[in-house]
Amino acid sequence: MKRWSGVMFLVMAFTIVWPAQAGEYLSRPEVQAFVDEVSQKHSLDKAWVQRVLAEADAKESIIAAMTRPAEKTLTWDAYRALFLNANRIKWGKEFLQEQEATLARASETYGVPVEIITAIIGVETYYGRNVGNYRVLDALATLGFDYPPRGKFFRGELEQFLLMTHEQNLPPTALKGSYAGAMGYGQFIPSSYRNFAVDFNGDGVVDLWNVEDAIGSVARYFAMHGWQTGQAVTLPIKPAKVIEEGLLEPAPKPTFAVSEIRAAGYGVPDTVADEDIAAVIRLKNENSTEYWLGLKNFYVITRYNHSPLYAMAVYQLSQELVGVSQ
Repeated sequence: MKRWSGVMFLVMAFTIVWPAQAGEYLSRPEVQAFVDEVSQKHSLDKAWVQRVLAEADAKESIIAAMTRPAEKTLTWDAYRALFLNANRIKWGKEFLQEQEATLARASETYGVPVEIITAIIGVETYYGRNVGNYRVLDALATLGFDYPPRGKFFRGELEQFLLMTHEQNLPPTALKGSYAGAMGYGQFIPSSYRNFAVDFNGDGVVDLWNVEDAIGSVARYFAMHGWQTGQAVTLPIKPAKVIEEGLLEPAPKPTFAVSEIRAAGYGVPDTVADEDIAAVIRLKNENSTEYWLGLKNFYVITRYNHSPLYAMAVYQLSQELVGVSQ
């Protein structure tokens, strides 16, 4: 059996009001159908799947958190203040020093800058200080079966979680993460864990609560999503006199030639070639609006979290960590 040493298991008491208590998920027809489908599809022991889901608890607080993400409720200046504060910058610089060798190896292996890897971990978990206190099983079951807007997605992640814990010999009822079921230093959801996580310290275990594995896995995630080594991420641009809404969609995916963006009246730095493909990113502050040119690497950051606010926070934090002011 594989060795598992990186996870600290915490005992927490939850007091919430919810119709489904421990074991009640298994009595629901849609959950029974899920058990049948997953066990047959992947040749998993049906009794094991039933035992796992019998332990799942619905959490009202998970639904509440899912309905008010900061990316959808805050202006850019308010959002930025959450992630570019003195402690996050200070601890990020310390993380760069403490993990210098591992970061350098990950950067060399996957072509992703050390400051980008560090900024992701800094934004996600404060460099491992806050990896989440929800049981992943509860988060995925709650969102999969009691949150219709994204139920299909999270049932898929619950399926991936069962496979992940089975493959890695991990305890499915003990792992802790975010309210969305993301895990470890880099907050990988189960499908990302299975597809992109790597045993970067060579101990035979893919353990995202281990800092070395987490660093390597974040770097590999970016490489697998098309990070362009040595290329720019984003640049501020001057707004056009007349804003064409069509040029802002489907931001942040690079869709338009820079020549089109220039022709629309945006002031793009001369360092960017006309033939490059980019997106116009609009960030609304409380009393102003910023416009940025979103290049391929900016889009790659949004594969981690689809929000342009998130990608910009990661980028600007990375620049602060290496002493480049915005």
